[in-house]
Amino acid sequence: MGLGKTLQTLAWLSLARHDPQARGKPALVVCPTSLVENWNREAETFVPRLRRLVVSGPDREPLFTQIPESDLVITSYALLRRDLDAYRSHTFAVAVLDEAQHIKNRSTQNAVAAKQIAAVNKLVLTGTPVENSVADLWSIMDFLMPQYLGEYDDFRLRYELPIAAGDRDGELAQAKLRRKLHPFLLRRIKKDVAKDLPDKIVKVSFCPLTLDQQRVYNDLLAESRRTIGDLVKAKGFDRARFEILAILMRLRQVCCHLDLLKEHHKPGAYEAPSAKLDAFLELLDEAMDGGHRILVFSQFVTMLKLLRDEFEQRGIPFCYLDGSTQDRLEQCQRFNLTPSIPVFLISLKAGGTGLNLTGADMVVHFDPWWNPAVEDQATDRAHRIGQKRTVYSIKLIAEHTVEEKVLAMQQKKQAVINATVGTTDDGVMQKLTFDDIRDLIGL
Repeated sequence: MGLGKTLQTLAWLSLARHDPQARGKPALVVCPTSLVENWNREAETFVPRLRRLVVSGPDREPLFTQIPESDLVITSYALLRRDLDAYRSHTFAVAVLDEAQHIKNRSTQNAVAAKQIAAVNKLVLTGTPVENSVADLWSIMDFLMPQYLGEYDDFRLRYELPIAAGDRDGELAQAKLRRKLHPFLLRRIKKDVAKDLPDKIVKVSFCPLTLDQQRVYNDLLAESRRTIGDLVKAKGFDRARFEILAILMRLRQVCCHLDLLKEHHKPGAYEAPSAKLDAFLELLDEAMDGGHRILVFSQFVTMLKLLRDEFEQRGIPFCYLDGSTQDRLEQCQRFNLTPSIPVFLISLKAGGTGLNLTGADMVVHFDPWWNPAVEDQATDRAHRIGQKRTVYSIKLIAEHTVEEKVLAMQQKKQAVINATVGTTDDGVMQKLTFDDIRDLIGL
């Protein structure tokens, strides 16, 4: 996680293929849905000369004819299962599985589909330590090198059962398995490479909206454009500023979760009310597997409560802090002193300053705020004196929405913000111009 696997892979994929069987053929990257756009953007940034083809969305069928003309094809596990027939007719130069733990169960549709992809070379990427489960390893290696570890039943007898027993035979089986795997593994762990990394790593994770979210968002965006146009005509921009900011907040709430809009809340009406929630839960599972502890910030208390409900259902221990929390410091001490609690839910305004939470080494911003300095202050609850580990700061951004435009505005105005309004978010909001609003909603 944050150790450069994506960049290393893109650098390798950009090299010329000398194997005659691979020369001129595209590479295929299969990843979780939440990472498809990240792969696309990373490739655009670091290997722009590669012809990219992102196979996603409901109207993707015409894209299949473009596969032979592409250098890099990117799709998700979920869509690979559905579109498998379209891929069977191709042989790829390289097939890359990102977050390869998605095929760790040999009987799942993900694993069955991935193992039907034909490729000259294969590569898997995962941040989950390979020692966690030798059964998982068998499935992953069965994709990379079928039969190298034998049939599963034989593997289970030779390795899985002895290792699970934990006796002398288990130690010998584990040592033998490591020897077989060692030539094919490039393993990077944080404690080995942290000296080469900056002390704070910031990453943006783009999340496409669900179909229900997209429908509600599009309706609300059209309504917002009309309302803001009418307000500005009737009152002028400055006098309508407060109402305009309230309208923008509703758009941003849709990006997080449909239940944040009371007028759209219909329990059970949505198959997937939040793509961002799904992406966050994937990220959380991976982070906990890697031993990370996470601060989660949101400006919407309702969103934090939805996350709290999700954690309670899943049995995930957590701490919680918003403006109504009475035992603020006790919650912080409990988190710092209890390593078994992996996550702390915090309201951005209530907990963005004045707290020392160096027990965490990861910060997730569930939604972006106007002023990047406010987010930086929140991240600094973990990234401060006393922190001994690299801190990862991850921003979850709903793709192709006002959130993405807020992020672009943050970057564009960073220098102006630093020079004129310091670190107060109210100052940034007061500096918003009508041109900024038009950029945000496409007015």
